[in-house]
Amino acid sequence: MSLRPVILTVGLVLVTTRGSAQPPVPLTIDNIQTRNRGAAEVTLSPDARWVAVSAAGPAGTGVYLVPSDGSAPARFWVAGSAPAWFPDSRRIVFARGNDLWAARLGDSAATRLTNDPGDERGPQVSPDGSRIAFYSTRSGYQDLWIVAAAGGTPSRLTDSATAVDDPRFLPAWSPDSKRIAYISNRGDYWSDDLWVVEVETRTPRQLSHGFMASTTPTWSPDGGSIALLGTSKQGYWYEDLSELYVVDGSTGAERAVPMQVYGSDWLHSQRVRWSGGSLVFPYLERGVMNLWSVSASGGVATRITHLGGTIRGFDVSVVGDVVLVQTGPTTGAEVFALPAAGGAPRQLTHFAERWAGVQAPVEISYRSFDGLYIQGFLYRPAGFRPGATYPSLVSVHGGGTNSYLQVENLIEQYLASKGYVVLAINYRGGSGFGREFQNLSINDWASGQAHDAAEAGNFLRAQGWSNGKVGIYGYSYGGIMSMATITRYPDVFDAAVPMAGIYDFGDAYTNADRLGRIFIKTGHGGAPAERPEVYAVSNTLARIRNVKTPLLIMHGEADVRAPFHQFQLAVDSLKAYHKTFESRTFPGEPHGFRNPAHRVELYQRLEAFFDRYLRGSPRPSPGP
Repeated sequence: MSLRPVILTVGLVLVTTRGSAQPPVPLTIDNIQTRNRGAAEVTLSPDARWVAVSAAGPAGTGVYLVPSDGSAPARFWVAGSAPAWFPDSRRIVFARGNDLWAARLGDSAATRLTNDPGDERGPQVSPDGSRIAFYSTRSGYQDLWIVAAAGGTPSRLTDSATAVDDPRFLPAWSPDSKRIAYISNRGDYWSDDLWVVEVETRTPRQLSHGFMASTTPTWSPDGGSIALLGTSKQGYWYEDLSELYVVDGSTGAERAVPMQVYGSDWLHSQRVRWSGGSLVFPYLERGVMNLWSVSASGGVATRITHLGGTIRGFDVSVVGDVVLVQTGPTTGAEVFALPAAGGAPRQLTHFAERWAGVQAPVEISYRSFDGLYIQGFLYRPAGFRPGATYPSLVSVHGGGTNSYLQVENLIEQYLASKGYVVLAINYRGGSGFGREFQNLSINDWASGQAHDAAEAGNFLRAQGWSNGKVGIYGYSYGGIMSMATITRYPDVFDAAVPMAGIYDFGDAYTNADRLGRIFIKTGHGGAPAERPEVYAVSNTLARIRNVKTPLLIMHGEADVRAPFHQFQLAVDSLKAYHKTFESRTFPGEPHGFRNPAHRVELYQRLEAFFDRYLRGSPRPSPGP
């Protein structure tokens, strides 16, 4: 089943994606938040002839169909998301609204499989084609349910599998269609373990005990083993530099696959794929993610792709043909195909917008406080002249133990187009630079990391083109970092915009969602009562009195990952110390804003705030 030529004969008479000769789209905040098209998910048909792609494309948002050999352009298929193929390669199941639907190859008319007030997500078809497994929260938890392939009344397979607010993983059928592997915290609130459930008897069984699962599990072709990424429970809960585990599907015996690199789950959105006796997995290095392969028994891992940028999702055929979603520093998310034999990848889609004025950033390094060099990406205005002067900004990424990726970072591109020099940094503790670099933030959250950000500000101010004024901004852990830096190094920055941050981890531990609490507890080595000295290091709220920098603080009112109470505590403290600040909250918004109008306003306010404080006369800075 290789990527062989096919003839497109199905009856899709709809908009195609070929023809990217459209004029570039103006780089505005409104366009960035409302017109940022591209591929999201990709899945290869079992016969390797077709690729189903979830995408925002020229015909709208939905599932597109493209032949895997690129012999015809991608065509809009059905409105929906999360497509999964039936084993005959002639149908898909997908999610639309809160229900599951099915569509035949090339037929835009969909058949409804479920029609009830419950919610369905992540459908997966059994290898024998008879049933569909999916997740639903109708029980008050993320539980597994199944429904007949022809539709009908769903039935529940698991009881209290995992928290209702934790929709990270998908179910995985065994090749014989008798068992389903899944991730559950039923055994321990603080653990994401690998479980299996017998479909006929509905008997659940915990398989793994020694590691925290980070990805959806994947069965080996013979049904004997399950592969996934994870981190040992004996250590730090790392992101993006994970161990590759293989677990015996019967005994639960688990082993980390020995190799010279790690796997990268990227916020638990990636997974491992089997290709014969080998495993294909993503690995992140210095902001670039590629696919690698290693024998399931371990050994030397070798790189499959060399595209640069990052990979948002991928699939692999039984013989090793690869399809993937890739985005680069100046290109949006598109689907590429690579045959098992190797060679140059072939681009299958042309969904993404071409943005006016976008140019690749300059990769640099700068020396931090302890002599270590920190990676940065310098975005410069068009027509940048060293003899001119510019205001500058430090951008700090979210995720903490994640990384700033070499992708189409449009907010930094936009700010550069408005005359700012922007330096996006990969501060210590992040992924992609080896385990030792990631270990630097253990028991030191928001401390050495903040020093890295402060040194980035000093680096910018020292450049001959600097107008002497520097700002800092970030979202999520970037919001944490922005506030942490101006409280610890109050003389470095002239303006700051922390967004959706945590400023007292001890308080957030009491009211964050489950994933947030795990992140906080494992990152500090225990609960606040167990590790008060470590929580004192990361406590920014206790340092608000030091702030000299004017700041704009913003937050979503429905945020439970970085609880909204954090915003309220910070504002109360800023008022009590009579600091210069502005604030804005967004009703109904969770940690990731859903309303495009709110996202537009968020960054419009950020731009206006920096314009007010960074385009005038400089003030001297003694540095950290």
